[in-house]
Amino acid sequence: MSLHVFLYGARVSTTLTPVRVPRPAHPAPSRRTRVLALPEVRWALAATGAFLLALALDLGGLPWWACGPLYAFAYAAGGWEPALEGLRALRERTLDVDLLMIVAALGAAAIGQVLDGALLIVIFATSGALEALATARTADSVRGLLDLAPTTATRVTENAEETVPTSELAVGDVLLIRPGERIGADGRVLDGASEADQATITGEPLPVAKGPGDEVFAGTLNGTGALRVRVERDPADSVIARIVTLVEDASRTKAPTQLFIEKIEQRYAVGIVAATLAVFGVPLLFGADLTDALLRAMTFMIVASPCAVVLATMPPLLSAIANAGRHGVLVKSAVAMERLGEVDAVALDKTGTLTEGAPEISAVRPLPGSGLTPDALLALAAAAELPSEHPLGRAVVRAAQERGLRIADARDFVAVPGRGVTALVEGRVIEVGRPGAPSDLGLPNAGPGRSGTAATVVLVTGDGVPLGTLALTDRLRPHAPAATAALTALTGTAPVLLTGDNARAAARVAEATGLVDIRADLLPEDKVDAVRELQDAGCKVLFVGDGVNDAPALAAAHSGIAMGRAGADLALETADAVVVRDELATVPAVVRLSRAARRLVLQNLVIAGAFITGLVLWDLLGHLPLPLGVAGHEGSTVLVGLNGLRLLRESAWRPGQVPSQGTRG
Repeated sequence: MSLHVFLYGARVSTTLTPVRVPRPAHPAPSRRTRVLALPEVRWALAATGAFLLALALDLGGLPWWACGPLYAFAYAAGGWEPALEGLRALRERTLDVDLLMIVAALGAAAIGQVLDGALLIVIFATSGALEALATARTADSVRGLLDLAPTTATRVTENAEETVPTSELAVGDVLLIRPGERIGADGRVLDGASEADQATITGEPLPVAKGPGDEVFAGTLNGTGALRVRVERDPADSVIARIVTLVEDASRTKAPTQLFIEKIEQRYAVGIVAATLAVFGVPLLFGADLTDALLRAMTFMIVASPCAVVLATMPPLLSAIANAGRHGVLVKSAVAMERLGEVDAVALDKTGTLTEGAPEISAVRPLPGSGLTPDALLALAAAAELPSEHPLGRAVVRAAQERGLRIADARDFVAVPGRGVTALVEGRVIEVGRPGAPSDLGLPNAGPGRSGTAATVVLVTGDGVPLGTLALTDRLRPHAPAATAALTALTGTAPVLLTGDNARAAARVAEATGLVDIRADLLPEDKVDAVRELQDAGCKVLFVGDGVNDAPALAAAHSGIAMGRAGADLALETADAVVVRDELATVPAVVRLSRAARRLVLQNLVIAGAFITGLVLWDLLGHLPLPLGVAGHEGSTVLVGLNGLRLLRESAWRPGQVPSQGTRG
């Protein structure tokens, strides 16, 4: 069976529709109902039932008029769909191997081998039904997220509460989430205290405490407390919607291995037809029996068809994508999933990747002669940083708000990734960014922060005149040391730290995470140069980052992963994969999953090649009965498909596991 039919055609579709309006709530159908809902299963059951009844009547000695119509019905029920698809492909000047199966079955019937032809049709239809069931599991693993989002939410207005469809919610709406309710939109808690079960979105096994300022996700389950939540994302842009949409996009892509297989598939199919004619015609020239020659040729056409080969690649990759999506890592394409398993070097950003990306102001130091108090300096910096998306800018604004300072309006805001921001504040051009040479200005380079981590220092200037400095500290992610150790074990070399921060802050983080190759004070173009340097040395580099200044490096690397919860939109768009939750341990887990998928692809190709080679040699050098050839061919196809779906299992995802040294995945 062709890959097109298996994944996107008549047999079953794994294409997932993006979430625009949440589905209405309904009872989940039973497994038996879901199975019978697949047309492939219904037609296969009908064909099998008719065949078994006809066989019983035939063996019972009944005349042909009693069992003949049942055989005919088995042919029609099991063969009409692949025959129709094959004819459509033929009109487009492509040869579908499904059509070869139907031709072989009809050829068997034409020479009086009605039983053998019907058996071929029944096994062929049963194989298609099993593939449909297996592939439906892949789709269901992600489509189940659609049922999580509630259809309605309680919106709080100035005078009352109202129940509205979640599709009508807008950014800024305030929702009341009662105990036990599902949250209707992505947002942030205004007041209240509770816990949320968000395992289906982030993979966290235990409920997470939620209070004012905490982020919540649509579709997650509220616990025992009541929450008031301000909507921060349109329902169409929620995490659930992004997961389903990204997996939909991924299911439409084809990995390089698959593209190569499809490129040779047509030539191979034409070669099969030519070889079949030779297997039929040559023996006739030497006086062979017509029936024997035709049966041998049809058996050859069946067993030589590359059904298992074309199914070798996509099931493992799509299963890996679905499994990663369930655990909060959105891989954007089959190409990206395959490439992740090829990486042998890793480069990591610091702020927001190894650290939590939520820095805090630890010191505000006006320069002598600036005439500013610490609060006045902080207020100027906050006004300039207010429109910024950078974690350092948000920390400055948050500190000013916590002190109750008035933040003036700013105009002409400009952000230069890796350098800082500039804005017109109260008639002065205020710049907030990295100092070029702090020691030349008599500034401290980097002092210790509250957590013992070296502080990041930014310089505030007004009309080009230095006004003072701000020191910010950031906490290391709890799982960062384990994640870097796992990446080291997977690739055989420690990750490289690439950061725009100062050398002392970078060194402290590197020391805590076991990194030795540190490159600090980098601009965005410097990060790109560092990635290209590694790749020029023969490495396939995975870059992990989160900010606007990381987007060029994400694009330049062999593969890129963005930390998605607080990541900048540009970084999320550029990366090959997005980590929904802020947990670095998922990065080695998805690399390990990709390598497992690539191993399964190789296993499938070996299995398919072994079956085809063995059956073809048996048919050419000996006498392979048609039913046995059909069973071997279809059995290998089902085996390869089911083997590829092994990565849907929960055990295939292994976060936080550090392989033994010397292991490369």
